[in-house]
Amino acid sequence: NIHATISLLPHLRRHRHLKIAALSVALGLARPFIRCRPTSSSVAFAFHQSPQHSSRARRPAWLIPSNTMPPSARTRGTSGAFTEREASTLDAFDDGMPFATVPSTPQGSRLGKLTVSELKQQLKDLNLPVSGLKADLIQRLDSHHQSSPILQPDLERTSNGTVKSRYFSTATDSEKASTPPVAKGTAKRTPTPTKSSRSTSKSPKRKSDESNDFVTPTKSKTKSPTAKSTSPRKRIKIEPGSMTPPFGWEDIYSLVNELRSDRSAPVDTDGGEALPEKHLGEVVHRYQVLMALMLSSQTKDAVVGETMRSLQKHGLTVENIHKTDSELLNKLIGKVGFHNNKTKYIKQATEIIITQYNGDIPSTADELMTLPGVGPKMAYIVESVAFGTVTGIGVDTHMHRIFNQLAWVDSKNPEGTREQLEGWLPRDKWDEVNVLWVGFGQEVQQQKEKMLKKALQCSAPKEALRLLDRLGLDVEKEGKRFGLEDKVNIAMAGK
Repeated sequence: NIHATISLLPHLRRHRHLKIAALSVALGLARPFIRCRPTSSSVAFAFHQSPQHSSRARRPAWLIPSNTMPPSARTRGTSGAFTEREASTLDAFDDGMPFATVPSTPQGSRLGKLTVSELKQQLKDLNLPVSGLKADLIQRLDSHHQSSPILQPDLERTSNGTVKSRYFSTATDSEKASTPPVAKGTAKRTPTPTKSSRSTSKSPKRKSDESNDFVTPTKSKTKSPTAKSTSPRKRIKIEPGSMTPPFGWEDIYSLVNELRSDRSAPVDTDGGEALPEKHLGEVVHRYQVLMALMLSSQTKDAVVGETMRSLQKHGLTVENIHKTDSELLNKLIGKVGFHNNKTKYIKQATEIIITQYNGDIPSTADELMTLPGVGPKMAYIVESVAFGTVTGIGVDTHMHRIFNQLAWVDSKNPEGTREQLEGWLPRDKWDEVNVLWVGFGQEVQQQKEKMLKKALQCSAPKEALRLLDRLGLDVEKEGKRFGLEDKVNIAMAGK
């Protein structure tokens, strides 16, 4: 079976996923012949240099023909190696694929015997991530068990093939002696179930959360008062100023400031700062700032600007929007994304502003986020533009994408980007960072020719072009497209 599987590999050169699957089958079949040796951190495959295969600098010992392996390197009890024909067949296969390693801890040897689905089930029970390869799952479980010195899982495979997990205590004698006695009225735990417990209850045994002992559950379906419900782990909040700034961020920040000095991006003309009517008074101005931000979600700034001007012509005040029919309001904002939902949110928010805030919008980000359709990004920007107060950074998709590309943050969503950015960015830049980088991201994606010309004309053209290329703008391709190829080549060749 091993030879038949190996013989398929040369025919799967262009089908990597099939090749990987075939190799996995081969490794599974050859498992009894694999010789391992323990190291300080893992159990790795033993390697041997074959004189007949000098091009292979390092080759697993079980792939070396038995007649070329020294006696000390052969596995006892079996041949421990493939034949010369099988090894030569594998020469056509790319053996650079990494092999999974199993942690050398006592738990690693147990966890390595489980399947991927069984490992994932163990991770789910512990509220841990279940993504990654088998080696990652094993390492994650092993790290978790090492970080919990009192409880360690003892994994057993039952007769029907399923996995049974029970916990055994690894506490020292002194720790056991210092353990407080069981309170009166709680269930008494014994190392093994007694005959009386087996005879009095036919229910299955329940796992204890504190030792390897089993507790026979009562017939009552009510939860025990001492039982703890499992809940997902809480994310640790990042405090502002608690993180180390990324290396070289100030140079990039100042370069972007120079590239954005003309303030000609769409956000500069159709954003939340530019659109509201200041001449109608502060209360109307603040309300229009909120409306502009609510309309901007999932919508380009040019469309937001057109919609805001239509609303302003209709009368964009708290009182007028409150008495405007929902059908008419939906028609006025029909060009923005998700206009049906936004119509509902605007009407509800306006009602709350009139009844609870005397016709003016809330003055803090926390209060703004209680309004329907208002999230952290909108709340922090409205707070900054309308009241001049900065308590957080409004992060949109452009900032989330760019800061992850620059490796300034490592996050999966804009909210995570906001927390990490606030962790190291100086507070004096919180007010400007949104407009600065949103406009920069818009120009990089939507106005490539203009951005290339500005990069070539700035004080550091080579660094600017490298920054654009790092953010996904193909400098060479776009240079040819817009007739700037020679200037780009000269700038990139400069110091």
